[in-house]
Amino acid sequence: MRVTTFDLDSEPVSADTARYFDKCEEKLGLVPNVLKSYAFDDVKLRAFTDMYNDLMLGASGLSKLEREMIAVAVSSVNRCFYCLTAHGATVRDYSCDPKLGELMVMNYRVADLSERQRVMLDFAVKLTKHPHEILEGDRQRQREAGFSDRDIWDIATVTGFFNMSNRVAVATDMRPNDEYHAMAQ
Repeated sequence: MRVTTFDLDSEPVSADTARYFDKCEEKLGLVPNVLKSYAFDDVKLRAFTDMYNDLMLGASGLSKLEREMIAVAVSSVNRCFYCLTAHGATVRDYSCDPKLGELMVMNYRVADLSERQRVMLDFAVKLTKHPHEILEGDRQRQREAGFSDRDIWDIATVTGFFNMSNRVAVATDMRPNDEYHAMAQ
């Protein structure tokens, strides 16, 4: 199956990358195509995975579900097929609610969210669409919703990461693994 429109994977993967992919297969049951797309360069793959793992799985005042919700809201604005498919599946899985994942992909504003989640996603979407319009009042709304300054940092960095990832995925016509479509349905 084609991962991107680019022909960058002509060399066999390194031993380190092969071991990492084996771990992915063991834990996830698949190697995400985004990782396969970066496999042509171990340095780029490591930079991507280190940042992703820190932002999405590391210590944070944001739950893993909230971070995935940011990924989906940002990817919805950017119309990134790869991330909407992959992270929509993760929202379905983490929330145990298939409808939430689908609503998030379409328009988070129509989903049954807490006020905290809505304020968080409003900030992420504004940062995606109109970053130059972010002012102290936007950060203060986050604080009033219960977010610490560290949490706001995490919201901003997850938002920034997915804006970058969306652009790379769209530019390369990256395709999600077929397995994502049936996950947590």
